[in-house]
Amino acid sequence: MSLDPQIDALLKQLAEGGGPAPESRTVSENRVLASSLAALAGNPEPVGNVHDTMAAAEGVEVPIRIYAPVGVSRSGPLPVTVFFHGGGWVLGDLDSQDHIARIMANRSGTIVVSVDYRLAPEHRFPAAIEDAYAAVTWVAANAGSFGGDGRNIAVFGESAGGNLAAALVQEAQRRGGPRIALQVLAYPAVDRFDDSPSMCENMAGPLLTRSWLEWFWGLYLTTPDEGADPRVSPASTEDLAGLPPAVIVTAEHDPLRDQGDRYAQRLADAGVPVRHLPVRGATHAFFSFTGSVQLSRDVLNQLGDTVAAAFND
Repeated sequence: MSLDPQIDALLKQLAEGGGPAPESRTVSENRVLASSLAALAGNPEPVGNVHDTMAAAEGVEVPIRIYAPVGVSRSGPLPVTVFFHGGGWVLGDLDSQDHIARIMANRSGTIVVSVDYRLAPEHRFPAAIEDAYAAVTWVAANAGSFGGDGRNIAVFGESAGGNLAAALVQEAQRRGGPRIALQVLAYPAVDRFDDSPSMCENMAGPLLTRSWLEWFWGLYLTTPDEGADPRVSPASTEDLAGLPPAVIVTAEHDPLRDQGDRYAQRLADAGVPVRHLPVRGATHAFFSFTGSVQLSRDVLNQLGDTVAAAFND
């Protein structure tokens, strides 16, 4: 299928700006580029309230931003969705995907905790997953301090954040907690050594190219062998039984499409309840386009509804 018309128009508009390929830019240049793309999300959606604080657990302190939903009629503590932004473990921060956290909070009726995990190359693997685990551990123990229910936690990540969310639920299982009720993975990277057809079909993009993906991996990992670590490649874990229910979004025009598809199937084969949403016409990172692309907003709303339903059953 061809690209969604609104995504196609947006990408053509971005291409008019020219400039070198992302993988030939410096880390600083790519961070500036990523920050500029935040404008594609449109105007920020109002929420109940927002505040920044620190999550201190597991010997580290992780900056977080807490979003309370607007207009929730439910009494008592609210479930919590812990969110991990994308950016290849190198780019992104609490502001870059602020719109995703806001939409998820309001649509799901959960309190969203967005995690500002350490970035590579200043902090290579395993810093990001250590911060992710520390943040969820802190939320489980301290959710009551901000009106949340630490016994009802979902994790949600997109792209590299989806990698962290997938790895995190496995890590929580290995360590015996905290309990996670749902994992939501949007176009996640789950297999460092993936060489599936989508990696070839979409090696030149649009948006995420295979060369740029290799640029990210090279900055995140210190040695190639680390790619086999299940905290880097959650799909390398042989036994996936007992993991929390999963919702996995894949994009048709994405190098990572097939590894996400396969991971969804492997989870299902292991007896894990899985809802797989393959999005036709979409590219990697299409959640960043909510300002002008209806498909982006529709799928994100669908995820919010799914999270809401998971805690209302």
